[in-house]
This record gives sequence, C-alpha cells and structure tokens, in this order.
Amino acid sequence: MSTEPRRRNRKGQGELLRQELIDAAAAALRETGDENGLSMREVARRVGVTPPAVYLHFPNKEALVDAVLTDRFTALLIRLRDATAGVPDPVVSLRAGCLAYLRFAAEDPGSYRVLFGGRSAMSFDDADLGAQSGGPAFGALVRGVTGCQRVGAIPPGAPEDVARLLWIALHGTATLTQARPSFPWPPVEDLLDDLLARVAGLEQE
Repeated sequence: MSTEPRRRNRKGQGELLRQELIDAAAAALRETGDENGLSMREVARRVGVTPPAVYLHFPNKEALVDAVLTDRFTALLIRLRDATAGVPDPVVSLRAGCLAYLRFAAEDPGSYRVLFGGRSAMSFDDADLGAQSGGPAFGALVRGVTGCQRVGAIPPGAPEDVARLLWIALHGTATLTQARPSFPWPPVEDLLDDLLARVAGLEQE
C-alpha cells in the first residue's frame, strides 16, 4: 500500500476519511487477526495521513476498533440478508443464512477472529438484541429458527435457545475448519446439513 502523503480532503469529505481509516484498520486486522498489535500510527501510514489526523476522528484505539467491529458486523448482516432475500421457504432461507455466515468466516478469517474472539468482541443480550452491533445478526438467526418452527421443520421451543446452540455450532465449525485445515472435513454444505439436523432438529425434504 502506498505511503505517499495523502492529499487533504476537500471540505465536507471528513466522513470519507473516517471510512478510509476504518477500512485501513479492518485490513490490518484482517491480515493479523490481532487487535492488540494494531496501532494508530500504522493505520495513518496505510491511509497516507499523519497520526493526529486519525485522532480527529477516533480519540483512541478502542474507539477505532469499535468502529471496525460495527463495520464488519454490518458487512456480515448484509451477507445474511442478501443470502436470504426473496427466499420464501423458511428451511431454505435458514440454511442459506447459515451457509453465508460460514463463508463469511472462511473468506475473511482475520476479521472473523476479531469479531468473535478478540478483546473487544461484542456479547449478545437476549433482552435487547438490537442494542449492540452484533445483535441484528443473531436476531436474523432467531427469525430463521422461528420461521422453521412455524412450518413444523424445527421442534417447538424457545427460538432464542435453539439459535444460541446453532450459533455455537456454526462458530465451532468456522473456527475449527480454519484452525485445522488438514483435517478431513466433509464439504461445508454437508457439514451444515448435519449440523442443522442434529443441533436444531431441522427436517429437510
């Protein structure tokens, strides 16, 4: 990436620089998966600005990491929405959403590690799913389970409990397949079908 001094943004382009800083921090975290090694100076270097310019938008590294988490959670949510948009069958929709989650983790493992395993990884609160950046993604999983329960494809019960177990299984699949790539894993689609059947009790035709 170029380290030449960056041209000053024109008036009104401060938000553009802010997004560039987030993108640069996300790229660094994607490469390392380690937020502890991220520095404001490195982010500034990647964008081509001086460190003080970074502090104009983010008072400290924690604020920048939070912004990256929000950005990447939003990207994950978009992937889930795109995968399930216009899919009327709740079973097909749930499977498509879960597969999109696993593919997101496989394609961007560094960001995934920071999102769900880093110091700043956000927790989920069942009492207020929408209050945190990761909440909407978990809420999408809850809705997917609920839709399958309505058509009798998943046994009745609290959808949040089923979704929680399903998320644990998806996270385990995502992290283990990355950590042990030489293990003889079955194709991800087959692994997901088995997981949905055994963990969620999903009945597929």
